[in-house]
Amino acid sequence: MKSFSDKVKTIVKKIPKGKVLTYAQVAQKAGSPGASRAVGSIMAKNFDLTIPCHRVIGSNGKIGNYNRGGPNVKRELLLKEGYLEK
Repeated sequence: MKSFSDKVKTIVKKIPKGKVLTYAQVAQKAGSPGASRAVGSIMAKNFDLTIPCHRVIGSNGKIGNYNRGGPNVKRELLLKEGYLEK
């Protein structure tokens, strides 16, 4: 049986370029609604470049922090992928 962390990483890995999911949506898809903070913790510790954690945002639409360079880097990645507009 997959751990919650493994489920989260699998879900995030499948988010296509130009799209995002919220932490709450990822938690829901992983079978643990209400575990959005846990998703955030998993993403904060993720340094696997095959898992696009920059595509996970807050339910309020704010992009939040990014463990590979901060929110400005996350914003640039989302701009480059076409999710955000300048």
